[in-house]
Amino acid sequence: MKESPPLPAAGSHFIPLNRAIEMTSLFRSQCENVLAPAFRNQDILPVCETFNRADIESLLAKKQCQAIRIYLGMDTSLKIRIIIVAANGNGEDILPVQPATGSDPDNGEDIVEEGHRCPPACPPPSPLNTQ
Repeated sequence: MKESPPLPAAGSHFIPLNRAIEMTSLFRSQCENVLAPAFRNQDILPVCETFNRADIESLLAKKQCQAIRIYLGMDTSLKIRIIIVAANGNGEDILPVQPATGSDPDNGEDIVEEGHRCPPACPPPSPLNTQ
């Protein structure tokens, strides 16, 4: 992989609601088409995942945290999952130190996953998930 450039200068990453509706609607209408036929109609791609505020705040409170990075991962049932980590001003992930063989593993408080995945745990209807 190429080296990550430093984070861009502070700026807005916000988009208008109508653009978000267009993007989420297009995703829902086309997401099965990007999958090989053998993987279609198995809820491989989530509509969304919901995470607790406290978990996100914990990442934001990390020393040197300047951003949040979202990775796509996959569980053993081949479902796409969201993985969230903090990133520093150089664009580097803020991760736990890899434990040495035979030592205690990290405490699991640096990487957020296990969100409420939709489907099956979908939020109430909104313009971002119903149009």
